[in-house]
Amino acid sequence: MRVCEIFHSIQGEGELVGYPTIFIRLTGCNLRCKYCDTEYAFYEGKDMSVEEIMNQIRSYRSRYVCVTGGEPLLQEETPVLLKALLDNGYKVCIETNGSLDISDICKRFEKYEENFMVSLDIKCPYSGMSDRMKLDNITLLREHDQLKFVVYDEEDYNYAKDLIRRFKPRCKLIIQPVWGTDYKRIAELMIEDGINARLSLQIHKIIWGDKRGV
Repeated sequence: MRVCEIFHSIQGEGELVGYPTIFIRLTGCNLRCKYCDTEYAFYEGKDMSVEEIMNQIRSYRSRYVCVTGGEPLLQEETPVLLKALLDNGYKVCIETNGSLDISDICKRFEKYEENFMVSLDIKCPYSGMSDRMKLDNITLLREHDQLKFVVYDEEDYNYAKDLIRRFKPRCKLIIQPVWGTDYKRIAELMIEDGINARLSLQIHKIIWGDKRGV
C-alpha cells in the first residue's frame, strides 16, 4: 500500500471527536477540493505492507483507528487493511470522499457492527466537486455511521440542509465549517433551523494549529 503518514493524535472531527486515535493516511485522491488541507497526500508516501502498518501502530496505546486520505478506497489493499485492524480489536473509522461507491465495504464489514464506522463526505458547491458525488451512498449508511458536510458559507449550508431533507439519512450528521470561515453564522443557522446535526470545529487545529501530523 502507498502510505502518506501514520500518527497518533486526538480525533478532531465528527462523532468520535476527542478520542485519542491512530491515523493511517493513505496516498492518492481523485478530487481537488478548493479548501483541501491535505494536498500533500495527493502524491507523498511510501510503500508499506499491511503487516508493516500493523507493526508500526502497535506502539500506540489507542484502540481507535482512522483510515483516511486522500481517498483510501482508491487502493485495492484497503479492505485487507481494514480487516486486519478489525480482527485485531481496533475500532475503525474509514473516511471516504463521497465520489466512490461504498456498497462493497458496507456489506463486507457489516458483521463488525459498531466497531466499523463509515464517515462519508458529501462535497458542497464551494468545493468545486459537488457534481462528482454519488448521492445514493447516503442510503447505505447505518445509524452508527456518519455523514459529513464541509460547508464554506450559507449556500453550502443550505445545500447540505436540502440533501438531509431529501434523503432523510438514519446516520449521525455532521456540519463542519471550513477552517477559518464564519463558524458563528453556521451555528446560528443550525439553531434557527433546529437541524438534527452536530457542529464540528476541528479541535485538533484549535489545539495545535493548522499543520500536519496532529
